[in-house]
Amino acid sequence: MADAMVLKAQKWVNSTYKGRSGYNACPENGRTGWSTMFSLTRALQIELGLDTLSDSFGPNTLGLVMKRGGIKTSESNKNIIKIVQSAFFCKGYHAGDIDGAFSIPTQQASGKMQADMGLPVQTSAVPPKVVKGLLTMDAYIVVPGGTEKVRGIQQWLNKKYWGNGTYYLVPCDGIFSRDVQKALMKAIQYEIGVGEANATGNFGPATQAGLKQHPLMQGDSGVFVQLLSAAAVFNGPAWYTTTSGEDAKREASFTSSYNAGLASYIRAFQEFSALLKTGNADYQTWAQLLVSMGDPDRGATACDTRFTITKSRAAALKKAGYECVGRYLDEEPGGTLDKPIKPGELKDIFAAGLRCFPIFQYGARKLGDFSYGSGYQHGLKAHERAKHYGFNRGTTIYFAVDYDATDEEITSNILPYFYGVRSALASQGGHYVPGVYGSRNVCGRVTSEAYVRWAFVSGMSWGFSGNLGFPLPKAWAFNQIKEFRFENGSDVFDLDRVVHREDADFGVDSVNDRGTPTDGFISYIENLYGLAKAYGKGDPNLLVMDFIRHKKYNDTTWRTLLGAADQGFIDYVRSKKVELRGLFIDSFTGTELGAEHLFATMCGHYRIAQPGGNLTNRGDVGGWGGDLMTFYGEWRRDSDKHPDGRAYCKARLAKPDVLTSFGYSDLIEDADGYLIAKAVKDGKNIVDAFRGHYVNGGNLTRFKRYYSERFHGSNKGVVDVAYNMLAQQDDSVIIAGITYLINSTGGFPTIAPGALAYSKLEAFLLGFADRLQAHVGAEGGRRAAYTMRHGDPRKVAK
Repeated sequence: MADAMVLKAQKWVNSTYKGRSGYNACPENGRTGWSTMFSLTRALQIELGLDTLSDSFGPNTLGLVMKRGGIKTSESNKNIIKIVQSAFFCKGYHAGDIDGAFSIPTQQASGKMQADMGLPVQTSAVPPKVVKGLLTMDAYIVVPGGTEKVRGIQQWLNKKYWGNGTYYLVPCDGIFSRDVQKALMKAIQYEIGVGEANATGNFGPATQAGLKQHPLMQGDSGVFVQLLSAAAVFNGPAWYTTTSGEDAKREASFTSSYNAGLASYIRAFQEFSALLKTGNADYQTWAQLLVSMGDPDRGATACDTRFTITKSRAAALKKAGYECVGRYLDEEPGGTLDKPIKPGELKDIFAAGLRCFPIFQYGARKLGDFSYGSGYQHGLKAHERAKHYGFNRGTTIYFAVDYDATDEEITSNILPYFYGVRSALASQGGHYVPGVYGSRNVCGRVTSEAYVRWAFVSGMSWGFSGNLGFPLPKAWAFNQIKEFRFENGSDVFDLDRVVHREDADFGVDSVNDRGTPTDGFISYIENLYGLAKAYGKGDPNLLVMDFIRHKKYNDTTWRTLLGAADQGFIDYVRSKKVELRGLFIDSFTGTELGAEHLFATMCGHYRIAQPGGNLTNRGDVGGWGGDLMTFYGEWRRDSDKHPDGRAYCKARLAKPDVLTSFGYSDLIEDADGYLIAKAVKDGKNIVDAFRGHYVNGGNLTRFKRYYSERFHGSNKGVVDVAYNMLAQQDDSVIIAGITYLINSTGGFPTIAPGALAYSKLEAFLLGFADRLQAHVGAEGGRRAAYTMRHGDPRKVAK
C-alpha cells in the first residue's frame, strides 16, 4: 500500500537532485525500498560535497557526517534535514513534515529510532552511525519471523559496542542475520583484545587463539557468558534425543550467568553438533556456535573426495579413524576430473571396513544449472548410475548445490530442482532417497520445504552467505569442515574432512542387497499375523493393529473411541517372547515412522467405515482428526503472536524441522494408516497390504491418494471435511475428545473451534488444506505444471 509521506519524499528527492551528476532517481510509488534509500544516500553525498557518489553509505560519507558531529538540530542546510526527515518517513517514523526544520516531531522520530536501536537517546543531533542506519532498509522493531529475544541481544550489542570505531549498528528486527553474526564476532574480538584495527568480524587466528583462553562452565559470569548465550540464542533451538528416543529441543536465554539452563542448552547443542557432551563451553563449542565449519581440526569419522579410493587408500583412511567416505556416482559430460566410482572400488572400500555415501553433481555451480527439468534429468541419471553400482534400495544420494545460492534463488530454482529430483526417483519406483549438499540455508530449506530427508552441509564454505546467520538444519547427517591433503606415504590426494551425526544417515556398507529398509518390520508384522491366526479368535488383521497400538492407544479414552484391544491376544504374543516394535523407516522418504500412531490410525479407519460426503466420525479422530485438534490448540495458544491461522499452518504444520503435535511423520502416518486400512478392507491381509504400500510403490503417491480419497481431491473438500470434524459434531465422544485434545496443547480454557469466528477458523482450515496440497505437489504434482510450460522432462535430450 502506498504511503503519502513516502511518496512525498520520493517526489522531493527526485525533483531536487534529478539531473545532478551521479544521482539516480527512485520510483515514485509511495513504497519504501532500497532504491529510495540509495537516492537519499546520493542526495546526502551531494550536500556533503562528495565528488563521486555511491549507493553505499561508506567510510567517506560517514567521515563527513562525523566531522559535522552528526545531523544536529542546529543544522543550517535545510536539504540535509529534509533528507533525514524523508528517511524517517521511509523507516516508518513520523517526523512531522519534509520542511527542512528540525522540529519537535523530527526530534521525537530521532529519539524513538535511537531507543529502538538500543542506544541512549541524544536529543541534540542524529548521531553519525544512526544516520548511516537511517539510510538502510534495516528495521529496528520486530518483523515477521523475528523474536523479542533476538531483538534484545541486538539492542544490547548496539548499546555496548557502538562507540567502537569498527562497529556499525545492526538491525533490531529480531532476526539473526549475516550482519548480526559479524557484529557478534566483532564484540568477541573487542573483548579478547585483538585491537580495533583487527576487529574485522572474521574468525581468524587471533580470534581463535583468544577464544581458546576463555573456556566457560556453570558458575561463571560476566561479558563472555553474555556473548556465549547470545550465540546460543542466535543458533536457535538445540535438538536432542530423549531417553525414550523422541526428538526434543532446548531453548537458550540471554544471560550473564552460566546457570543450569545455559548448561543444559550447551549440552543439547553439543549433542546435536556431534561434539563431546559436557555442558561446558570449550573452544570447539565456541567455534561451532560462531562459524559453520566450527573447529576444522576436530575429530571426524567421515570424509569425501573426487579421487579413487584404492585398496591402499582405503586401508590408510581406516587407520586414520575414518569410517565412511563419500564418492561420486558420475561426472557431467565433458568433465575432466575423473570423479566417478571405479570398477571394484566399492569392494575395496567395504573390505577395509569403510562405508560409502553416494554424491551426484552435474555442474551445480551456478543458478542456471538448477530447474525442475534439470532436477528430473539428474534424478533419472543418478538412479541409473546408483543401480549400475548396485546401491541398495533406501540409499540416500546427495545432490549437490555447490555455490552460494541466495534465499531468492533457493525459492526460484533450487526447490524446483529438488521437486524434479523427487519426481524422477519416484518414477523409477522410489528406489533411492534424495539428499542435499549445500550451505546451511540451502540444506535447511530443501529438507523443510522439498521434504528431502538428509543434508550434507558444506560447512567449510564458512564465508557463504547461506552459512552466515543460519543454524545447522535439523536433518543434517554430514558436515564438511576442512579440505586438506591426505598423505598415504608418497601417495598424496585431496580429501575433505566430514563430521557425521550419530543416528543419521551413514551411507552403506554393502551393495547388491535385494532388501528394503522396511523388510525387518514387514517380517515382524508377518510373525504377528501368524500368531493372530494361531490365536484363533477374532479378525487377525485387527489383532495385529490392536497389538501394535495397545501400549500408547488403549487407555480409557482410546477404548471409548476405537474399542478395546484384545488383552488375550496381547498376553498370547507376550508369551511367545515377541516385543513391541515402535519405529521403522519409510522406504521412499527415509523418514522414521511411529508404528503405534500408524496402527492406531489404521485401526480407526478399519473398524469404522468412512462416512459419506463431508461427514466425519471416530475413525478420523484416530488419525488426522485428532492431530488437527491438538494442532488447533497449539495455534490458539500462540494466537496472540500468530493470529493468522493459515500462516501458522504454513510455518508449522507437517514440517520436518518443526517440533509440533502435527509433524511431518504424523501426516505420513495419517495417510498411510488410512490407505493401508482401506486395502485391508478391500480384501488384502495386513501383511500384503503393508508390503504393497512400502515395498511395491504404494507410498510413492500416498498424499495424492489420501487427498483424493478422504478429502475429495480439492482444498474445498479438505476445508469442508475438517470443518465438520472440528465444529459440526453431534457425537458426544468426539466432542469430549475435541475439548480434551485442544486443551491439552492450548491450555485451559481454549476456545472451541465452533465458537471461533468462522473467518478465523476457515483461515486455519485453509492452512491445513494448503499443507496437504503442498505434499501432494512434492510427490510430483508440479510435473504437470512444468510439462505444460516446457514439455515432458522425461523426453528432454540427455
